[in-house]
Amino acid sequence: MAQLPVIIGMGGINPAGRTSLHHGYRRLVLDALGEQDALETRASLASLMGLLKKNAGQWCDAHGTPVTLAPWLQALDPVLRAGTLIRQLENNLFDPLALPFHKRATLHADPGTPLCFVLRRQHLPDTLPASWHLSELPDGMVRVQVDGCFDVLTESVHASEVNSAGQLPSGFDPKSLYPSRNHPRGLQMTIFGASDALQSMGIAWEDLLAHVAPDQIAVYAGSCMTQLDYNGNGGLLQARLLGRKVTSKQLPLGFAEMPADFINAYILGNLGTTGTQVAACATFLYNLRQGIRDIQNGSHRVVIVGTSEAPITPEVIEGYAAMGALASDEALRALDNLATPDHARACRPFGNNVGFTLAESAQFAILCADDLAVALGATILGAVNDVFVNADGYKKSIASPGAGNYITVAKAAAATRNIVGERGLQQRSYIQAHGTGTPQNRVTESHILSTVAASFGIPNWPVAALKAQIGHSLASSAGDQLAGALGLWRYGILPGILSTDRIADDVHVANLDFLLQHRDVGREGMDAVLINSKGFGGNNATASILAPHVALKMLEKKHGRERMLEHARRNEGVLAATQAYDEGMTAGTIAPIYRFDHQVVDGAAVSITSEALHIEGIRNGISLNIPNPYPDMCD
Repeated sequence: MAQLPVIIGMGGINPAGRTSLHHGYRRLVLDALGEQDALETRASLASLMGLLKKNAGQWCDAHGTPVTLAPWLQALDPVLRAGTLIRQLENNLFDPLALPFHKRATLHADPGTPLCFVLRRQHLPDTLPASWHLSELPDGMVRVQVDGCFDVLTESVHASEVNSAGQLPSGFDPKSLYPSRNHPRGLQMTIFGASDALQSMGIAWEDLLAHVAPDQIAVYAGSCMTQLDYNGNGGLLQARLLGRKVTSKQLPLGFAEMPADFINAYILGNLGTTGTQVAACATFLYNLRQGIRDIQNGSHRVVIVGTSEAPITPEVIEGYAAMGALASDEALRALDNLATPDHARACRPFGNNVGFTLAESAQFAILCADDLAVALGATILGAVNDVFVNADGYKKSIASPGAGNYITVAKAAAATRNIVGERGLQQRSYIQAHGTGTPQNRVTESHILSTVAASFGIPNWPVAALKAQIGHSLASSAGDQLAGALGLWRYGILPGILSTDRIADDVHVANLDFLLQHRDVGREGMDAVLINSKGFGGNNATASILAPHVALKMLEKKHGRERMLEHARRNEGVLAATQAYDEGMTAGTIAPIYRFDHQVVDGAAVSITSEALHIEGIRNGISLNIPNPYPDMCD
């Protein structure tokens, strides 16, 4: 029997806050939460934003002044709301009102007057233009006289046309939490997000390693845009044009799979499988598919799946804006007939809209074989039933949608029906739509969902779209959606598409129920969710995710009631450890895991026989008894 890939940890960071313990989800539904849950959510956000900390058991503000928590957080609520989710671009990464660029110009001398200027000799071009004539001056200076004219690039600035983004909470700075050593922002977010996922398990990594061989662990994590700020590929391409030197770190740290490399090298010390699949906006689900296949076929027991995307740079914004894909200030003003753009409502899935909104996010899920999860007493947050991937076939435009997403959604619906039955699919499942907020997406995706719903007899399929509040984090977008789905099964509230007032006239609505407001369906009101992703180039993926109450019933049928009762007893300690981690994070007493130059393994630590490979300091060896998949084809 195949192993069921269960989710035993989820962590990360996005515009809604910290992912673990459903804090980011709770920010999305803050107004629908009970008083205590809302208080804990505000406290978590205030801590992330550097506004709250705990000193000697006393809650204090950023200046160290003691505060009475509940009323202080209530008064701080407008600040917390303004500093999270989609909002006007802040200037912590760059100044959107003064983006630097070079303007090309040709300098001409006044008639009858030579064109002359003075500069340091060291600043002369390596190859002098033939029309330049030099005269030596004191102190290393030279006078240049130019015959005729010459071209120059002059420094200038301009304001960004797009000023809405899903930024990490205001004041949150991942590089300040560990020795970041000029890491690109996406890798800083990786360290925080993967550490958050790992510690959210409530099971020490070392304890987990005692149950698995090193080659039974995998990490699939990456980005689709690579690392494009100055410390990564952005700086690699910009440096010479800016008159700077290329550093030794920019190229290697810019690779798309570097989030996986950082997790292996600085968080886990992983010796197992590694890599990433790059698939535009569907990257998280492609990695998820690889992870569940490894667990289902028995080759791996634990898999960390994730993505980290930091696309809020002037160049990326300008690139998507040039495609007409982003919601610009001008378009938002025209849409609402307002003098000032409504930045917080820039992304309006399935409504009258003008483009998507870029966001940054790092999301990581820890998958585990079901028998190992039961033995460890791990908390079952949900399970991954299956993930389907299909291309679009022939295309006219590489960016336009095609037929592939019909296949993935239909297959995911069929796979969901296999587990929860006809009634479960028709009445107790919902869709986390890709829902980018573009005019093209609202038509094409709604037609796909409507067609599949009708085909499977689903009368009124609930449709959610989290990008309405947090924006589009590209590779990480499905990770954001997964985090939202897991939060539903803890708090029972389906997040509404709050930025959309009404569904646009060209949206297909038959058999669909677009959730424009939060809806309380109960913690066990939904048995499954379909998470949908549509990526540039025809990268379509849809995942079928099972609720924890469904997964636990499946595990009881497989392992028996007695083993599940023992699992529940072990889980009490796991939950206590998870709660302690959560409280420590809010108090600001827990740092991300970052193990630089820690227990480095080289060839001297490896011993090999014909049957197994052992590594000094690692409990379990690696078997070299590799099964032959082709016994009938060999002598």
